[in-house]
Order: sequence, then structure tokens, then C-alpha cells
Amino acid sequence: MKYIWGIIAASMLMVACGTTKKSESEEQKAVSITFSADSAYNYCAAQCQYGPRTMNSEAHEKCGEWIAQQFEKYGCEVELQKADLKGYDGTILKSTNIIARSPKSDKPRIMICAHWDSRPWADNDPDEANWKKPVMAANDGASGVAVMLELARLLQQNDSANVAVDFICFDAEDWGTPQWEDDSDASSWALGAQYWAKEYVSSLNTSPSTYQYGILLDMVGGQSATFYREYYSMKYAQSIVEKVWQAASIAGYGSYFPNKDNGGITDDHLPVNEVANIPCIDIISHYPDCQQSNFGPTWHTVSDDMEHIDKNTLQAVGQTLIQLIFG
Repeated sequence: MKYIWGIIAASMLMVACGTTKKSESEEQKAVSITFSADSAYNYCAAQCQYGPRTMNSEAHEKCGEWIAQQFEKYGCEVELQKADLKGYDGTILKSTNIIARSPKSDKPRIMICAHWDSRPWADNDPDEANWKKPVMAANDGASGVAVMLELARLLQQNDSANVAVDFICFDAEDWGTPQWEDDSDASSWALGAQYWAKEYVSSLNTSPSTYQYGILLDMVGGQSATFYREYYSMKYAQSIVEKVWQAASIAGYGSYFPNKDNGGITDDHLPVNEVANIPCIDIISHYPDCQQSNFGPTWHTVSDDMEHIDKNTLQAVGQTLIQLIFG
């Protein structure tokens, strides 16, 4: 996931966007429903107990079954969208997108998504000896799914949501070209999302139901994380960025969502925007002062484990989405 492009261009584009007016936030109140960071943390740990969920592994298959069972327990209708996808190196990846639909509703429908597979190589680890080791992906994978599972639990308990929410766990996101390869191929990332977007477009002929917008969660549990306004999110879904950042302010987590700009990131939201034509934003951590990576010190390293998951970050993201959904 994730390369950052065009930071200067992004800044030029977003200067005109301004900031959310304080008076608008004051007109709304924080909702009383509370997101449980403890619960989300436990969902994150449960995924990691299977080990790295790398493509074609037993841990991947067992964890996928567990995720589907959790969404079913919370009243979602689950579809397992299976496909054989080709990795950058020709490897056939047994991919499963886990699609959890909320019960039938007349309310406007949105999608919240994250990837659930683990990076098979810790190719950004400071120790070269670790480059061929798999990543546990507590943050870069499990954290996004964990937030979605807690949201699904709360949605089942509370029927006052303003929208119907479908959850999509994209597979085969992190099989992108490793850093030791000479040629980098942006299309080698987000393979599951690419497949889903094409299938979604094809299904519109028989099932005209569409999403108002989408929100991608990526690395939403890291220590000291902040979430900047990502370039492609602003390009394709500026109004949704502003809506989410305002919700963060109302919920009391504006410091986690500063009105600052980031470059364009190759991630699952790109095919959702460009192929499925659904305006979709990327809530993705940004560390402007981290020398190792702007995605944080654990990104694509063997240190992406539960010891580096922060409940405060999970709370900030989860409560922001609760504010958005119920506010």
C-alpha cells in the first residue's frame, strides 16, 4: 500500500479547500453511543492469533472464516467473493473478498472497507535479514477489520443509524512488488479491490443498488497516528473528507484528523473510485516526521504487532465513524 505521489500537487489542490467552520460543528452534538476500543483491540488480537494472514496460507483461510462468522453473528448477510488473482511474480493468489451486507433497509447505503491480508515480506524492516519474513500486520490489516467488526456490533444493537452500512474486507492488497525488485508496478497492489470493483460494475446491470460513498480504513491502530487528507480522497470525494473530518471534531478527536494535506496513495480506494465510480476516501495514518516511513515506524516490518497497537487511535477512528453514522 502504498506509495505516496504528488505531495506538492496535492497541497496546491487542497489550499482552496479551507477548513470546516467552527459554527457548523457547534450546531451538532456528539452522539451518546460509545465505540469500544477494548473490543476493537480484542478483534485485532484475535486476527493476529492466527499468525500472519499471507495469501495461500492456512492462517489466511482460517482467519477469513473467523471474520465472516463475526459479521454473521452481528446480523450481516455475508458473501465470500472468491477469485484466483495473479500476483506481480505470476503467483496465483487464492483470494476471498469478505462482503458483509447490513439487513435490508430504505436508508441511504454506504460502504466501509479495509484489507485483511498480511504483507508476505517485511521489506521495509531496518534489518535486511527480516526482509523475507512475513508481517504480522496488526496495524496494516487487522486494525481496519477490527474497527469494522466493532461498528457492526454496535449497529446491531442500535437502530438509529442514519445510513445502512455494508462492510467489505478486501483481500490480496499487500502482494505488491517488494522493494528489492528493480521495477515497481502500482497495479500489483489492491488486487482484491480491483476485482471487486470490476464485479460491482458488472452487477449494476442486474442489481442497481449503489453506494452513496465509501470509507477505506488502513492502518488505523498505530501509536501516535494522525490522519491527513489524502490527495485522491480530496480529488474524488472532497465532500466526504470534509464530512468525516467534521465528525472527528464533533466527537472530540480533531487532533487525530488535522486539516493538513498528504500526497496521493496507491490503495484500495483507487479502484473503488476509478472503476466502480463510488466516491471513496482513505483514512490512512501519516507520520510526517518519521524517517523510516511516512506510514510509521512499523510499516512493512516485523514490528507491526500487537505491542504497537494503540487503543487511543482505535478509539479516535471508531468514535469518529460512530459520529458520522449516528450523528
